[in-house]
Amino acid sequence: MMTKATGTLPAVEVCAMFNRLAPRYDRMNRIMSAGLDGRWRRAAAAAADVAAGDRVLDCCTGTADLALDLASRVGPAGRVVALDFAEEMLALARPKVLGRPIDLLQGDALDLPFASNHFDAATVGFGARNFADLDLGLAELTRVVRPGGRVVVLDITVPRHLRALYGTWFDRVVPGLGRLVGSDGAAYQYLPASAKRFPTPPALAAHLAAAGLRSVAWRTFAGGMVALHYGRVI
Repeated sequence: MMTKATGTLPAVEVCAMFNRLAPRYDRMNRIMSAGLDGRWRRAAAAAADVAAGDRVLDCCTGTADLALDLASRVGPAGRVVALDFAEEMLALARPKVLGRPIDLLQGDALDLPFASNHFDAATVGFGARNFADLDLGLAELTRVVRPGGRVVVLDITVPRHLRALYGTWFDRVVPGLGRLVGSDGAAYQYLPASAKRFPTPPALAAHLAAAGLRSVAWRTFAGGMVALHYGRVI
């Protein structure tokens, strides 16, 4: 059953939810991560292993924080395409990316509008768990990256040894903060529920390998509550 409580919703409802959340999205990210989300995104940008002049796709870019980190690595000779299906997120990203080598694009992660082998790397930060079809989304990211390029996935996970803490923080505190900051506790009920149904790090690594990546590896942050995966396209 598709509900906020189960962390599954039709794509059109997920898009509408993120459009509603856009004005307070960055602030809630800082609160939920205790200010560490920027550090995790910088680690994801480093894991993309890109250089000056490269082309990179940042999928589910939100307000483009990860895209900005990637842009600092590819430099003015490179290009970052920052894609999201929520127009309100992109509207907030536009002033942030002015003067940077970043192109904002509204689009569907499950049907990327790019030729195969188009990018040197692709990233998705805190968005893969919102894919209506995880395997299709990972396959699309892999398809648009050239052989030898990296695909990077940064997302929330639920470590067994911290399930009690996770439950207290994300099931009780985060929805309360959502109501307090923006009167949208229901949306912040969906977000932790979507993380609970997301694969564990070993399972996600298997999904990435099945999508066509080799040398898949991962590292975790925040005691295992955030996982960074990366692998190279075959």
